[in-house]
Amino acid sequence: MAEKKIKITQIKSSIRRTDKQKATLKSLGLTGIGKSRDHKLSPQVEGMIDKVSFLVKVEDIK
Repeated sequence: MAEKKIKITQIKSSIRRTDKQKATLKSLGLTGIGKSRDHKLSPQVEGMIDKVSFLVKVEDIK
């Protein structure tokens, strides 16, 4: 079975966010509005997305 891949795009600014939220965005590889990164879906990535879900958009990659 192939691993599921997702594309994460930052849609809101990290200004006025907590240090933990900024660190989570950095861990996901997001450095600014409109920037995207592809990730393999894992429990760790899912947890990071949950913490900053209001700042990012998540899409499936086929």
